[in-house]
Amino acid sequence: MDRAAKKEAVATLNGVFKDTAVVVVAHYAGLTVPQMQNLRNQMTQAGATVKVAKNRLAKIALEGTDAAVIVPLLKGPTLIAYSGDPIAAPKVATDFAKANEKFVILGGAMGKTALDPNAVKALASLPSLDELRAKIVGLVQAPATKIAQLVNAPAAKVARVVQAYASKSEAA
Repeated sequence: MDRAAKKEAVATLNGVFKDTAVVVVAHYAGLTVPQMQNLRNQMTQAGATVKVAKNRLAKIALEGTDAAVIVPLLKGPTLIAYSGDPIAAPKVATDFAKANEKFVILGGAMGKTALDPNAVKALASLPSLDELRAKIVGLVQAPATKIAQLVNAPAAKVARVVQAYASKSEAA
């Protein structure tokens, strides 16, 4: 990698660290190429990204960013998973770590907050942004549905009473 490519890689990583909501750092030594491709595919489907960057360049890129708390984690063969959604990258990383023993989550950062492996797992257990939106929509719609049922109930009762009188008079 020549000097210009290194500068570009540092600039790209710096932008990533400034713009993402969460960063997860993990060791990937011993994973096969198909396993890494599987991880990348899962991350992409969840709206997250995986990057294997040289630790030295990543440390330079972290300078002046909120995620600088992950610098001590960048030792050995590490990869960086990040996403705009604070739940996506931790959730995929945690699920992948359960299925692959050689994938070890070291920690991460959410804003200026450093995350240990247990905090990453705790983030992964939270519902995603889309799930939360669906719950909120459901909560908003539920009262409207109940109001409509209550408004229609008296009319339905009146209609049943009229129907009962009509069938009673036909029978007589």
